[in-house]
Amino acid sequence: MARYTGPTWKKSRRLGISLSGTGKELDKRPYAPGQHGPNQRKKLSEYGLQLQEKQKLRFMFGLTERQFRRLFEEAGNMKGIHGENFMILLESRLDNLVYRAGLARTRRQARQLVNHGHVTVDGGRVDIPSYRVKPGQVIGLREKSQNLDIVKEAVEVNNFVPEYLTFDAEKMEGTYSRLPERAELPSEINEALIVEFYSR
Repeated sequence: MARYTGPTWKKSRRLGISLSGTGKELDKRPYAPGQHGPNQRKKLSEYGLQLQEKQKLRFMFGLTERQFRRLFEEAGNMKGIHGENFMILLESRLDNLVYRAGLARTRRQARQLVNHGHVTVDGGRVDIPSYRVKPGQVIGLREKSQNLDIVKEAVEVNNFVPEYLTFDAEKMEGTYSRLPERAELPSEINEALIVEFYSR
């Protein structure tokens, strides 16, 4: 199943969550798309709720179903709570941390930066968005990539870097200082429903 590349605003409204991370999609019309406007809320079945929660998280991180499922299964083999481990694995992806550090305005933009070879980990170029960053590793940009307009814009507007990351604006570098705790991860996701979805 391919990665979703369609209109994210429509998808955001359908799922009731901001997929870009900016919140803008839901400001104007905080209800699902469709000709009946805000009066079309159908009650979802238990399966529907679980599926919606999975789709929210999958679209938020921009993964294909296969990548998502593989990471979910890997999380199940780790010690601790399955759903929480899964969220932490997603958070540790290189494209996500480029976004979290404020070097890109959206995860989609961050994935492009990585794909196009602009991003470094511990000084070496890494062009795999799913690369798993370990605590202590430093995420930066190649020297000639630091002047990219999209990067400059992102750094200018970014005013929130999570506590598990430290960002040095002078060097344009972020350090993944530790694994995040569940309370620091997206609160609008109920990962227990995703665990239920896959263990049906």
